[in-house]
Amino acid sequence: MRSTQQFSVTLPNEMAAQVRAKVASGEYASESEVIRDGLRALQARERAMDDWLRGVALPSYHAYKADPRRGLSLDEVKAGLAERG
Repeated sequence: MRSTQQFSVTLPNEMAAQVRAKVASGEYASESEVIRDGLRALQARERAMDDWLRGVALPSYHAYKADPRRGLSLDEVKAGLAERG
């Protein structure tokens, strides 16, 4: 059984040119390798976002729900950012 599957992909001209340039430069051996690497980067970004949501955003949300006094108003956030300038 094959571990790969063939797809036909339509790209905007600018993206197609980028793919061809990556192959022409020798950075990649084929157009497929460029697309696979792009998909791996997308997967990594999605994993990083999921890790942040689970590890930072969700615990912060639960802490705020448990004690809303810990939260900051919009004005307090703006003032804090301005101080960091």
